[in-house]
Amino acid sequence: MPVTMRDVARESGVSIKTVSRVVNQQGEIRDETRKRVLTAIDKLGYRPSKVARALVTRRTDTIGLIFGDIANPYLAEIARGVLDSTVKEKIEVFLCHTGGDPESERRALTSLLDHNIDGAIVFPVIANSEWIQEIAKPEHPIVLMNFSVPSHPGLGSVVTDMRKGAKLAVDYLVEKGHRYIGMLAGEVGPKNMIQRVVGYRNGLEQHGIGYRDELVLIGNPVIEFGVSGAERLLSQYPEITALFCYNDLIAMGAIQTCKKLGMRIPDDCAIVGFDDNRFSSLVHPSLTTINVDKYRIGQYAAKCLLAMLKKPDEILEPIPIDVELIIRESA
Repeated sequence: MPVTMRDVARESGVSIKTVSRVVNQQGEIRDETRKRVLTAIDKLGYRPSKVARALVTRRTDTIGLIFGDIANPYLAEIARGVLDSTVKEKIEVFLCHTGGDPESERRALTSLLDHNIDGAIVFPVIANSEWIQEIAKPEHPIVLMNFSVPSHPGLGSVVTDMRKGAKLAVDYLVEKGHRYIGMLAGEVGPKNMIQRVVGYRNGLEQHGIGYRDELVLIGNPVIEFGVSGAERLLSQYPEITALFCYNDLIAMGAIQTCKKLGMRIPDDCAIVGFDDNRFSSLVHPSLTTINVDKYRIGQYAAKCLLAMLKKPDEILEPIPIDVELIIRESA
């Protein structure tokens, strides 16, 4: 039979209300009384009910973490940053995988909120960005990752400078003499909404190179799209001498295709990725890419959410994450 708060009160010789105040760290309690209650809790093995505590504190000490693909090394590093930060605060994290599907993401977030989580950290798909901004409230705050939005009470963001990273990649390729640069963009949504596409386009135009919409393909941010997308672009537009890829997984797929087609990398086709995941230096040739501090994104997202939970009415400015070009063998 489970130990109850009444049992603890009887053992320690205090009222149930006093036990509740000790458990929930509320009100003024004499040190001697607190010690008696804690001793009784240890002796009886009492475990406070989270549901009961939530009724008092209006907090469940739980948050949601919603990703499109938990197998993606980029997102795994972010998750580690979130988990390492929240465990120190004794916050439990419910991880949801949506496959990048807007409806799955909606269901996951709605379900978590229905279960009264304190808040959520989301790596959103473009289609849900406005909806998420609307449902974010001070009592259940949401932090968006890699998505710049106007902050308001209950809504924060951690933003990697994607445009800058894409432009760094294009600048480098142009410096290497490339004029026909294709792009494999792994994000579902209009091209003018994908920050890496915008940065790619701006980079080309600043170098006097016309942007060609047909040289940008959109697909899922996985190796398989890198394989098929690179094959399609390189076969249809043989003038392409370089590929800028949305992430390192796509870039790795593109490397496979170039090898299959007998193309030398970087002589026949240079390839630049984005993210600098843990495998990018291990592939052959090693991948030139844009480095993003994934762990820090997770840390800052957790820090932002916890800050909003403590001060619900406070407006936090978007937290920026910088990027840098890492030059290796592929370009």
